[in-house]
Amino acid sequence: MKSALIIDDERLARSELKKLLQEFPEVEVVGEAANAKEGIEKVNKLDPDLLFLDIQMPDKTGFELLEDIENTPQVISTTAYDEYAIKAFDFNALDYLMKPIEPQRLGEAINRLDEEVPYKESEKVDTVASNFMLNSEDQVFVKDGNHYYFIKVGDIRLFESAGNYVRVYFEDKKPLTLKSLHALEERLDTRMFFRTNRKYIVNLRKVKNIDPYYNGGLLLEIEGGEKVDVSRRQAVKFKELMSL
Repeated sequence: MKSALIIDDERLARSELKKLLQEFPEVEVVGEAANAKEGIEKVNKLDPDLLFLDIQMPDKTGFELLEDIENTPQVISTTAYDEYAIKAFDFNALDYLMKPIEPQRLGEAINRLDEEVPYKESEKVDTVASNFMLNSEDQVFVKDGNHYYFIKVGDIRLFESAGNYVRVYFEDKKPLTLKSLHALEERLDTRMFFRTNRKYIVNLRKVKNIDPYYNGGLLLEIEGGEKVDVSRRQAVKFKELMSL
């Protein structure tokens, strides 16, 4: 069981979250705090395993609170303002919940408790972060210059290697993320994503058409209009995977 401390300046928000957490016996609420100062005191006193941390508070932000704690437990950020999402993950937050909190999203966050490690200041995360396996409903951040996108993995139709980066295809967007294709491949569900060659990973659910291609390979047409070749070696695996 994980001990949890709720830090939020809104009394009703704390009460609602405590009520929702009653459905999750693996989490025990051991205390609550109405501001950052009280939160720091209770973290030091109670030494909880988990913080449900509001970001915007009158005395200090949740981020400033984390900077003032030596041994930070796992953190699930809660806020009504989605502009804080990227920074929450910079602080290695386990998850980021928008208010009003939905029971299903709360459950998804709690399911990750045993998959993540506590925050360490030296371990900043990048846009497609953490070590847990990604499924179609998981949401990831992708940064493109000054723009940020929060997207479901299942909505990504294609990953393309571009040097030390990977280009992520979704909707009409093609931002780059600092990640290797190999690192992504290890975290993607192989029932959904397939490595066609050294350069591409495709979402099998986004494949519109399949044609024979040069030297025994295949040519895939993706929903966005992209055409991706499957190498001869990978074509054998592809046919085995897609056959009844």
